[in-house]
Amino acid sequence: MSFKKEFLWGGATAANQIEGAYNEDGKGLSTADVITAGTYETPRHITWKNPKTEETGYSELTFGGTRVAPEGAQPAILDGEYYPSHIASDFYHHYKEDIALMAEMGFKTYRMSINWSRIFPNGDDTKPNEAGLEFYDHVFDELNKNGIEPLVTLSHYETPLNLAIKYNGWASRELIDFYVNYARTVFNRYNGKVKYWLTFNEINCMDMMPFVAGGLVDGSLQNRAQGTHNQFVASALTVKLGHEINPDFQIGQMLAYSQIYALTADPADQLKAIQQMDDTLFYSDVQTGGHYPNSRLKMYEREGVKLDDRPEDYELLAKYPADFLSFSCYTSNVVTTHNDQAEDAGNLQVGVKNPYLKASSWGWATDPYVLRIALKTLTNRYHKPLWIVENGLGAVDEIAEDGKIHDDYRIEYLQENIKSMRDAVTIDGADLMGYTSWGCIDLVSAGTGEMKKRYGYIYVDRDNDGSGTLNRSRKDSFYWYKKVIRTNGEDLSKD
Repeated sequence: MSFKKEFLWGGATAANQIEGAYNEDGKGLSTADVITAGTYETPRHITWKNPKTEETGYSELTFGGTRVAPEGAQPAILDGEYYPSHIASDFYHHYKEDIALMAEMGFKTYRMSINWSRIFPNGDDTKPNEAGLEFYDHVFDELNKNGIEPLVTLSHYETPLNLAIKYNGWASRELIDFYVNYARTVFNRYNGKVKYWLTFNEINCMDMMPFVAGGLVDGSLQNRAQGTHNQFVASALTVKLGHEINPDFQIGQMLAYSQIYALTADPADQLKAIQQMDDTLFYSDVQTGGHYPNSRLKMYEREGVKLDDRPEDYELLAKYPADFLSFSCYTSNVVTTHNDQAEDAGNLQVGVKNPYLKASSWGWATDPYVLRIALKTLTNRYHKPLWIVENGLGAVDEIAEDGKIHDDYRIEYLQENIKSMRDAVTIDGADLMGYTSWGCIDLVSAGTGEMKKRYGYIYVDRDNDGSGTLNRSRKDSFYWYKKVIRTNGEDLSKD
């Protein structure tokens, strides 16, 4: 058999993209709750208000280090705007139905996140919100009843909004203590119900989307570097704490991984590709490897970045790295120094178009080798267990005349990717713990805020504008993935 008997097959979601109930049962606002919907052509926006002048406005959710609100203004919900996280797919009220569908597919695991502001509404509260804790008790009990192992992300793009406004999010070292207190609370509460944990979703997105990944209202390079360092320290302290509470806890890192290829054999292109891969792997060098690479320290020196750090920070990073490395991987990207000869890549993609690969409706290249390359790269670099916790195809799904959703395109994408993953295990010897494809139930896209960009095996009747019944239905891929799990990844055929 290609995969070990205990291989963990399943799916993945995030609270802010599926849960809804944004202001129910004592939940506070998170950064996700002030981000509007967008489309492939139009960006999402962060809405803000100046409490003194009553001025309101919008800041484009860009990929970089701009401020998301003018001086004196704060991210806020505005009347008349549509915020997709507020209802999302309404998992909060459908979790039993959704978990039953996961169990029908044969899920061994379900990757989900806890919404920090559901537990500590302001992030810096002294006491947790009991109603929030009870909700996740019910979810974990339902999963355990169905034989599904939870994989829980502590912070997945949903920093409590108060921490963003009051402290500029993770740019402040004060968040380290707030986060560790939050981790302590849920570790103790769910001890015996949850074994596998992730500290921060796609920690390297602090550089790309600092408000989303770290609640930074001012996302300057200095603040992004400090925010990343603070998350590193918080992660190490969380690993230490988790092992003290329960030595059986496994606490992993989560990295956004995209393989970078050079467009040409020009050494300048090759160097650029290596440098961009190093920019990604810097985060796992620290969080999983335990040490800052010299290249990042040199970059900080050149750019005038001065970290507010302590000697004990680096001792913690070395002593308490992540137990395993999990990562998202959907595609690969191409870079070149010959931009005048290259075609631009698609939505949210870095670099230029790969002439050898097909692309999705959102411009993401479909790369049949990328998971094998990723697993080989990460195995050789870190020598730790790996877990693919996001992978999938965002596509427009149409209900056919027979009332069903025939998503062969999704099945074909997943066939190629699972085969690539299987080759990494059988040929290269990768130590792979599991596979949780992204958006197993249709949810709001983080990048565009759309429901139209669907990933799931389970269709949710909800449109980009928020209309729909929220009814669930099975796609063709539902039955296909059920067979894949039943055969432990051996049978990938569509028949």
